[in-house]
Amino acid sequence: MNADLVVDKLAIELIRRHLVTETIGRHIYLFDQIASTNMALRELATGGAGEGTVVLAEAQSAGRGRMGQAWLSPPGLNLYVSVLLRPNIPLTAVPVLSFIGSLALSDAVSAFGLPAVIKWPNDVLVEGRKVAGCLIEVAERAGHLDHVIVGAGINLNVPARELNDMLGTAAVGAGSMSELAGQPVDRNVFAATFLNFLERWLRVYQTNGPFAVLAAWRGRDTLIGQDVEIRGHDGSYPGWVLGVSDDGYLLVEDSAGVCHRLLTEQIRPLPKRGFDAQDACGVKS
Repeated sequence: MNADLVVDKLAIELIRRHLVTETIGRHIYLFDQIASTNMALRELATGGAGEGTVVLAEAQSAGRGRMGQAWLSPPGLNLYVSVLLRPNIPLTAVPVLSFIGSLALSDAVSAFGLPAVIKWPNDVLVEGRKVAGCLIEVAERAGHLDHVIVGAGINLNVPARELNDMLGTAAVGAGSMSELAGQPVDRNVFAATFLNFLERWLRVYQTNGPFAVLAAWRGRDTLIGQDVEIRGHDGSYPGWVLGVSDDGYLLVEDSAGVCHRLLTEQIRPLPKRGFDAQDACGVKS
């Protein structure tokens, strides 16, 4: 990291000053550097930590995104946070529940004056650049859901030159909130803002059910009607995004007209074409 960068420190007391939650943030752990916030919270969850427990870190040495991709984690510039949820829902309901992570992230980004949209399943984009993402981990016990960890990484104050130096060609699709907003982002305020919105969306899910979450998520979806390349562990193929099913799967039609239900694959957008909304493959427009 360049020596001339101005960084601020996370502080639990400053985060709490802006929290308006009842459960999330009741217990907060802040580390200087750890492998990853998800890994640390996983150990706490196994030890009996309660719902709403939060882990934050100034830096991560082994931060990961979806499909094991490394997440840029320089110290003092961004936000790396994980939140423990213990919802009383079946395992099959987790894909829709997981959408509250990107909804909360996009709300938090928008609260700082940036127009945020969501790329399935939990990436947040501003002006086509990824500024944040969620990694959802699920643990079960005896065939039942034990807990869910919502891990999030947000590029707050990392300069474009740092992204270029650390990510190389991968930096083309990445962005920083401070660069896009033209001013630094208070990391403690943003952390509290994200946690506030996460609890708000958790209450929406609990009170109004999964369809309320799906409706909001679909309103921010940037992939519907898009030609994409699907990348999985068994290779890649082109497809066309029809939308998201009522149980949280991405619905993609391939060149042969076969509809695929995707949950863990990586999606790369291709040049956009027109789309006529329709009830296809079980997705409601």
